Amino acid sequence: MLSLDETELQLKDLKQALAFEKKHQYVDVQGRKKPFSKFMIQTLQELTRSVAADSDEVQVSLKHLIDRFKKYRFMDLGNRIDTLDTLEAFLQTAFKPSEPRRKTATKESVPEDQSVHEVDVQYLKGVGPKLSKILNQAGIYTVEDILYYFPRTYLDYQHRMKIAELSDDEDVTIVGTIRSHGIFQTKRRNLYVVNLNIADETGTVIANWFLGGKNAKAFAETYRSRYPKGSEVMVSGKVKWDGYKRKFLFDRPNLEILSYHNGEEDSFLNVGRIVPIYPLTEGLNLRFLRKAIHQALQDYLAQILDPLPPDLMKRYHLIDLHAALQQIHFPDSQEQYETARHRLVFDEFFYVQARLAIIRHQYKQNAQGLTLKRSAGGQTERFMQMLPFELTSAQKRVFEEITDDMASHEPMYRMLQGDVGSGKTVVAILTLLIGVENGYQGALMAPTEILAEQHYKKLVDWLTPLGLRVGLIVGKNTTKERRELCQSLLNGQIHIAVGTHALISEGVDFQSLGVIVVDEQHRFGVRQRTELKKKGDTPEMLTMTATPIPRSLAMTLHGDLDVSLLNELPPGRTPIITHLMKPSQERKAHQLIRQEVVKGRQIYVVLPLVEESETLSAKAATTECARLKEEVFPEFRIGLLHGKMKPDEKEAVMSEFNQHQLDILVSTTVVEVGVDVPNATVIVIENADRFGLAQLHQLRGRVGRGRHQSHCVLISNAGPGSETFDRLKIMEQSEDGFYIAEKDMEIRGPGEFLGTRQSGLPDFLLADLVQDKPILEEAREAAFYLVEHPDYLLDHPEMQRMIFQKTEETFQVLGSG
Repeated sequence: MLSLDETELQLKDLKQALAFEKKHQYVDVQGRKKPFSKFMIQTLQELTRSVAADSDEVQVSLKHLIDRFKKYRFMDLGNRIDTLDTLEAFLQTAFKPSEPRRKTATKESVPEDQSVHEVDVQYLKGVGPKLSKILNQAGIYTVEDILYYFPRTYLDYQHRMKIAELSDDEDVTIVGTIRSHGIFQTKRRNLYVVNLNIADETGTVIANWFLGGKNAKAFAETYRSRYPKGSEVMVSGKVKWDGYKRKFLFDRPNLEILSYHNGEEDSFLNVGRIVPIYPLTEGLNLRFLRKAIHQALQDYLAQILDPLPPDLMKRYHLIDLHAALQQIHFPDSQEQYETARHRLVFDEFFYVQARLAIIRHQYKQNAQGLTLKRSAGGQTERFMQMLPFELTSAQKRVFEEITDDMASHEPMYRMLQGDVGSGKTVVAILTLLIGVENGYQGALMAPTEILAEQHYKKLVDWLTPLGLRVGLIVGKNTTKERRELCQSLLNGQIHIAVGTHALISEGVDFQSLGVIVVDEQHRFGVRQRTELKKKGDTPEMLTMTATPIPRSLAMTLHGDLDVSLLNELPPGRTPIITHLMKPSQERKAHQLIRQEVVKGRQIYVVLPLVEESETLSAKAATTECARLKEEVFPEFRIGLLHGKMKPDEKEAVMSEFNQHQLDILVSTTVVEVGVDVPNATVIVIENADRFGLAQLHQLRGRVGRGRHQSHCVLISNAGPGSETFDRLKIMEQSEDGFYIAEKDMEIRGPGEFLGTRQSGLPDFLLADLVQDKPILEEAREAAFYLVEHPDYLLDHPEMQRMIFQKTEETFQVLGSG
């Protein structure tokens, strides 16, 4: 073998170029200076000179490859694929790291002092260094990794669908054996049809592909080698009855090789068994992976320590880990699979919840909070007596929870989730007033100047009669204003400061900051919240969000927090009427807009993001605004708001809309959550199917904030019976944000619901936050038992190891722990 020291750069270049050419479908892609084939010839020639003193065999292979690449530009697709495969195989076998190669990767060759979670997968019998690299690409590096590489689905041989049982126009999965291939050229040039005849013991079906392009014939031929005659395959897709051929036909189905025609069938793939189907990466063979996992279970399962103590397993009716791992990979029955999955899902939830519980416990133990108690006849009571309405039962319950937190010597660690219009602001003011009546100042931080100004106006109206002074600290303060505000804060003349992130800027100092409320907390980073806390001596902090999050998701993302829910709207509030319309009913929507504007009301027209591009969205909004101005409502005052505008331009437009200098506001989704324009009574949302339900609910909450009847119009092409239509109908049926959030997560899944994979959501292997909520509740209960009994965790070191090992990546994303 050759050392990589002399040739490392050339090999790196070759591998990168090879991957780039594959990505571009073998087109001899043009680089900055030369085409791919010329670059490869030049690099291989340089490599030949680098290894001149090495084996003749390598020199011969390099010369052969150079000759192949000289012809590459004239080759058809099949030969190009073959050339790159030959090069890839040569690079894998001829150039290895200089570490000694092991003859056989057997259990006996494993270093004796290594535990299962440290043993390299290459030492598994039947794997070795070469195949381990393919497993590495799937994220499998150790024996423990392969044992936790769970099936994505299963094939029940005993109860699988037979070909004779198929019905027309249904999505099905069948298993059969490839009997023959057919490749036919159509009347159109360079258009070929590939047919695979697949049979089981009850009949035959045809799997069909149409392939076009100048290399279509060569690509069609690859189907013979990819799916050899006699191979057993799993076929998934929509099946249709072909009356001419008198057979069922799959058009472009998904095909998965279960076993090849060489008779080396695995003993655990017999008829009657439930067979695991695993997610695969390039080069990873399903049959090889099943055998490797089976080998790992045979050789190493007994060495795995079960981290959960027997009493905990008994309390939650869990099977032991050995049985769970065996049955999740090769279940004896559906019941055995379900009990195995229950145990492993519990483990996933438990490790995350335990880490969150430990973080919460450490925070409460290590940080000293203020002890702030409500005083009889103080500002809090006077404020409640002053209100022209009675608090809802939800507001009373949440305020009691906050009051208890603040009266404790432990720091408050609470998040308030409130539905649209549920009265979070009142609860925030009450929280701040507890600090004021204990001789401390309060701070309310909002993400935008618009929201900060809205909060400021409400606080001034409500707190001035109590003799309290409120200050507004935002970026647009003049130098003189900022200086006076800072002076008043420092000498205690301002009781509550409302502002944006300007509150954390240098020079803004409090005399005695005791209570902080952060609105729309997800818009601020941990650092910003921490910086604001540093302005006081261990002030209490309440974070708030207007985005309802399903309970299971909140427990996973914010499990280290106490979560309060405001899930009740004030009585007497007029429900918003939601209309679902097609684009062809645009005139009806325009008629509603005209009626409301004539009454003196205002309108939002919201457009979705175009292909996640702010630029394209801005153009679409600009075009729609011009159309409405010139063709539809020339008599009305129409403004435009989009994400490409500068902050001060956005502020100016929103200010005009607030002051009723505009009748209609055309906007992309930058209309802020919490924007409060009581005179706005209609919101029209174009292409409503492009939004999640939770986002539609937030947008709908921009209207219905005054005493007039409000309307939300959802424009969508979706027709009755479609999934999209059923989803949008939920908006017509309910105004409960928590119900809508649950439904949204059920339909789209937690990752889509949150909108980004960088949300801090753990990447669960088996657990599902929608269907596994009861298991999550149990896991959280068990996790909090740990922190209440610290010796219990110390007595079980393997459980402690798993809690921190299994959650490390998640908590790096969350920025916790």
